[in-house]
This record gives sequence, structure tokens and C-alpha cells, in this order.
Amino acid sequence: MILAISLVVAIVFGSGAYLMLQRDLLRMVVGVVLISNSSALFIVAAGLTEGVVPILPLPGNAQASDPLVQAMALTAIIITSSVTALLLSLVYRLYTSHKTVDLEAISEAEFREAEALENEDHPKSEQEPGKGPAAEELEERTR
Repeated sequence: MILAISLVVAIVFGSGAYLMLQRDLLRMVVGVVLISNSSALFIVAAGLTEGVVPILPLPGNAQASDPLVQAMALTAIIITSSVTALLLSLVYRLYTSHKTVDLEAISEAEFREAEALENEDHPKSEQEPGKGPAAEELEERTR
């Protein structure tokens, strides 16, 4: 049983890691979800114990299973769903602005926009030193 759970956790984690290496942002989000789910599965697998339901009073000398493991797994699942919602909203925002979810195309578009903004800040032709309105103002002040 432990071997089967270990293999499932390894396969889910490996699939998530493979998807995280893709250029498509939606696949990256699915990879994050798979890695998070594999961590929840690992937490549950680490705390596998046989016993009765942990509700007091326990019948006889029965040993109860640990409820902390289930609480930790539930917390991990809730955090995963929140992070997934945030990532999907960011991907949607990128898709509406760039019309693609390909990471390389978005990177190239951002680079082109940054170059265009940089070119707007600098004048087309540079003025010679000592000429221009600033030099004239300085010359008037020094007289």
C-alpha cells in the first residue's frame, strides 16, 4: 500500500514538474495544481495510521488515527485553490492584453513595448553640448 501511494505521489509530482517547464501559461497553472495536490497526498500518506475515528471517548484501549494530518491536508487544498484562482485571473489578464498565453510571445511583446517607451523618453537627435535652451539660460545667469 505504501509503495502504491509513493508511486502515485511521484507520478503526480513528476507530471506537475513537467507541465511547469512548458511555455503555455495554462499548462503552468495545471502544473502548480498537480504539485500542490501531490504535496497534499504526501501529507496524507505520511500520516497513515489505522485506528478508530478520533472522537472522544474512545472505546476500550482503541488507538485513534491522527486528525492533524487531515487538517493539514485540508489546509493545503484550500491554499491550493486560492493560489489557482489567483493564477488563473493573472493568466486571463495577460490573455486579454496580449491575445496569447505563450510565455515567449508575451515576453517579446513586453520587450517591444519597453523599447518603444525607452525611445519616447530620448530625443531623436541629440543636441550639441553648449547649445540649446539650458545653455542659453546658464549663459544669462552668469552675466
